[in-house]
Amino acid sequence: MTEQADREFGKWLMDIAKYVVTGILIGSFFKSFDEPKWIYIIGGVTALLFLFAGLLFLNSKNSNKN
Repeated sequence: MTEQADREFGKWLMDIAKYVVTGILIGSFFKSFDEPKWIYIIGGVTALLFLFAGLLFLNSKNSNKN
């Protein structure tokens, strides 16, 4: 991929992480926190994975410039 495509893909992955966290928070307000805790754990791990992958794509080209 080109540098611009990597940056856009990284931003896209970080947006997905934000959407997952937002979905969990909004869903918990409508249903309360009585849901099984594994839903929040899986959602948190998923958001962290997307965030980490997005940061890797954003920073991979920056380290090559130096």
